[in-house]
Amino acid sequence: MRILVSALEHSANVHFKYLMKELGEDVDICGIFDAALGESIVDLRSTAIMGFVDVFKKIPFFFRLKDQMVELASEVDKVLLIDSSGFNLPLAKAIRKRYPNKEIIYYILPQAWAWKKKRIPVLEKTITKLASILPFEPSYYSPMAPIEYVGHPLLDEITVEKTDLTPTGIITFMPGSRPGEIKKLMDVYRNVRSRLTCEAMLVIPTHFNDATIDKLYGDISGFTVTHDAHVTLANSDFAFICSGTATLEASLIKTPFVLVYVAKKLDYIIGRALIKLQYAGLANLLLSHAYGITLHPEFIQHEVTAENLYNSYLKMDKEQFFRDAVKLRALLQHGSAKRVSELLKETQHA
Repeated sequence: MRILVSALEHSANVHFKYLMKELGEDVDICGIFDAALGESIVDLRSTAIMGFVDVFKKIPFFFRLKDQMVELASEVDKVLLIDSSGFNLPLAKAIRKRYPNKEIIYYILPQAWAWKKKRIPVLEKTITKLASILPFEPSYYSPMAPIEYVGHPLLDEITVEKTDLTPTGIITFMPGSRPGEIKKLMDVYRNVRSRLTCEAMLVIPTHFNDATIDKLYGDISGFTVTHDAHVTLANSDFAFICSGTATLEASLIKTPFVLVYVAKKLDYIIGRALIKLQYAGLANLLLSHAYGITLHPEFIQHEVTAENLYNSYLKMDKEQFFRDAVKLRALLQHGSAKRVSELLKETQHA
């Protein structure tokens, strides 16, 4: 079986790696993905963008890349799209128009329930199979939509979790992986760290070299650097985490934390206008939808101060957090790689 894959984001490629293990060696892939998984048609570093403003600068590049993918679709048995709706949904439309009978599977769907609900009929019409990783997501689609909750990929990937809240004397700081996020948060993190007497871990992506670390992070002499986020979180009493996948990872590991996020001013204004959500953290969205509760505090934009973060660390009910995190794991049930691999193999004979 030959599959055209479109996985632009780092997180999408982490999920895809686990899916590839389930698919086995009989699958041949082409398209866009991490070089460690095969021969991609583009270096993923050239696809990286941050925020609405950066998107406009790369529009011509992404148009050319989409055209290249549409041509490749003629040579494959099916198409697998992972996340990145800004690129993958137009790609799906173009493939469907050129090849009406081509099987298209979308894994990690566009968050149409959060904004642009008009996309939902388009997804139903364009995609052969919609593989949802959020248990509430199918309820936003029509009863006959080709959508299924397949589990959550992080439950395939996270191999450690807290069994209790026995103190370790460690607090972890995670300023994200994008340069803009890191620069905006490190001054605040340093201030918070200066108020603490415990050991402070700083999670830094493995692909950053020393020069990049010095430029982005500044003085990190007060921190112990680590690259293993999951193990570090499991060994920590608390964490300060930039909004993103890491907040859900910490929730599933059951490490108490606060979410922080500072965007470019224009990006924040545009985002507030387009996205009508009560919470930024996916764990809070899931638990509020299922049980009417929230798991962790969130500080956005001007709320991201050392005083707010430190006070939240002191005041959080960590035992309640732990109990609610157990509910979250039960809500998500299981991983998703096995079921998605089954869907791909099933459609081979459809």
